[in-house]
Amino acid sequence: METIVLVPLVQDFLNNLLKGNRTNCSSIARQYLEKNPSIKDLYEEVFKVSLYEVGRLWETNQITVATEHLATAITEGILNELFEQIITKNKVNKKVVVACVQNEQHQVGIKMVADVFEMKGWESFFLGTGIPTSELVKFIHETKPDILAISLSVYFNFANLLKMLEQLRNEFPALQIIIGGQAFSRASEESLSRLGNVVLFSDLYLLEKYIETINANL
Repeated sequence: METIVLVPLVQDFLNNLLKGNRTNCSSIARQYLEKNPSIKDLYEEVFKVSLYEVGRLWETNQITVATEHLATAITEGILNELFEQIITKNKVNKKVVVACVQNEQHQVGIKMVADVFEMKGWESFFLGTGIPTSELVKFIHETKPDILAISLSVYFNFANLLKMLEQLRNEFPALQIIIGGQAFSRASEESLSRLGNVVLFSDLYLLEKYIETINANL
């Protein structure tokens, strides 16, 4: 994987992530929002870029797994700080369940997805990591969502995703499933063709347009 060139603010955020300085990271995020009040841009241009670089550094043994976990935890903490800015009074009668592939340990990306749905007035059920597919099936029966969103960060878990999709299709053949995550940047066309009838999103901007299209038809 090639090293990417980061803009100064993102480099500053990344450096503080790697040092474990949550206070500085939170301050940088708020400084960004003062200049550009778009939380989606903050997620895409700062958080996502930084965490992808953290992942690259970990995969190439340039940082420890402890540092990688700390960077992830700091970013997730900042997401929680921003939650009040995400909630909207303009609610729509739609629900989404958001979860990670079984055995995945990274949930920041899918938390951002949940936030975008919340911004657009949806009720989101954020399950994060550690949910066995059997329990996810039970939860979907209980909540009856309009969409299921699944995140895959580590390509090693691609086989788990395929098994998960097979179980979900057998149980909910009409349920719309959307997927995304860092792992898909390395997936081959052959691998992607095995996913079947799902919608794959590479960024939050495309997801937002997708949600807006649904909302416009309500």
